[in-house]
Amino acid sequence: MAAAGGAEPPRERHVARRRGRFTPGVLPGFGLSLGYTVAYLSLIVLVPLAGLVVKSAGLTSSELLTAVASPRALAAYRLTFLAALAAGVANVVFGVIVAWVLVRYRFPGRALFDALVDLPFALPTAVAGIALTALYADNGWIGRWLAKLDIHVAYSPAGVSLAMLFVGLPFVVRTVEPILLDLDPQIEEAAATLGANRRQTMARVILPVLLSPALTGFALAFARGLGEYGSIVFISGNMPMKTEIVPLLIVTKLEQYDYAGATAIALVMLLASFGLLLSINTLQASLNRRGAR
Repeated sequence: MAAAGGAEPPRERHVARRRGRFTPGVLPGFGLSLGYTVAYLSLIVLVPLAGLVVKSAGLTSSELLTAVASPRALAAYRLTFLAALAAGVANVVFGVIVAWVLVRYRFPGRALFDALVDLPFALPTAVAGIALTALYADNGWIGRWLAKLDIHVAYSPAGVSLAMLFVGLPFVVRTVEPILLDLDPQIEEAAATLGANRRQTMARVILPVLLSPALTGFALAFARGLGEYGSIVFISGNMPMKTEIVPLLIVTKLEQYDYAGATAIALVMLLASFGLLLSINTLQASLNRRGAR
């Protein structure tokens, strides 16, 4: 039976959508909205990427191989992907802990810490790079103590990972936080009443719920690390074959007017990043389907 006033109840509305009957929404019709969406994505995303592919297609196979498989380029790929992977994994671990503390506990200064999480979003990356270098250089406030232990962060691959950690943390925290807000603490209490200890509750109740958003946060932090430039160029030292990242190598080739080489390396990064993100999203979708069953 229809609700008063002729409006469909939520359940009937949901069934209508599943059967293909769409109820009127706030946005214009499907065709017009889809047209705006396709046009906007084409101008902002597809056209620039298509230009990159077209520019790279002008190279012969030998020129393309020379540009993308040189020892300098391979060293930059290795450093960039491994540093982004390490930073993404670390951000998942500590980002989940930070999100848990901010959601589940009330303490003095909580609002300040919550605001600090978003600081990498607003802070210019060059400023972040200068600050990290000043702190972790061998004569910096933290670096001088690490240097006594023969640990050198600035001007090393560790500095690259540190900069990626800094810029990627908010993505994990802000992705996991809404899930924790929706997770009723009574579920944990119910698990405890059924005899589960803290470790079992974490492993069988909480972590399965957080796995999918944690993967999303990892993908976002990983992608952000791959594309990071401003904060890394200060703390890495930019030494070819040692601490040179792919974005810096692309900029170097552009400064040398090697536009073909720069676009070829950029195309490799595009394909590799897209493939990795597609794999992560496929795994996440598989986990969501398994959880729904």
